[in-house]
Amino acid sequence: MKSVKTLQDLFKRYRRPGDLYFGVTFLVFSIVLLFSLPGQNTWASNTKLFAQPAFWPYAAVISMVFFGVLHVISALCSPALDGRWREMLFWLKSVEYAGWFMAYVLTVPQLGYLPSTILFAVLLTYRLGYRSAKILLSAAVFGCVVVLIFKTFLQVKVPGGAVYELLPTAMRSFMLTYF
Repeated sequence: MKSVKTLQDLFKRYRRPGDLYFGVTFLVFSIVLLFSLPGQNTWASNTKLFAQPAFWPYAAVISMVFFGVLHVISALCSPALDGRWREMLFWLKSVEYAGWFMAYVLTVPQLGYLPSTILFAVLLTYRLGYRSAKILLSAAVFGCVVVLIFKTFLQVKVPGGAVYELLPTAMRSFMLTYF
């Protein structure tokens, strides 16, 4: 049994599935942030370097670019392990839920907060594989509770749906205020 390791053994690295793609994506994202920084931050005159409003965002993003470059270089220099496409498919599956969220955000101004929340609570419950009527009804009730908490108790201002304009005046006012 070998108990002494060389420095190379300690820092040996294998490229995991999806590692190179993650590194390149992270690096591109970091570079985009770096190029957008001048329009987002200002350097104040007569202020110490560490007290500058733009110093820490620049330090963070430059560090992201630096470590992104190191990650890509190490991924290119390391031997690859199998399973890259399986890992990529797994990542793409998670993007599906970002699509569901974007659809929800686009639906709220059209249908209103209450109908959209109930609809997407039921659709996502169904999408997750829960098909019984009892569970789907529970999801609809959950959607109602979420709307009541946010609109009534927390008084979060959510734009009313375009469909509310079709309701009678008294009902429209009630729906815009509470749902």
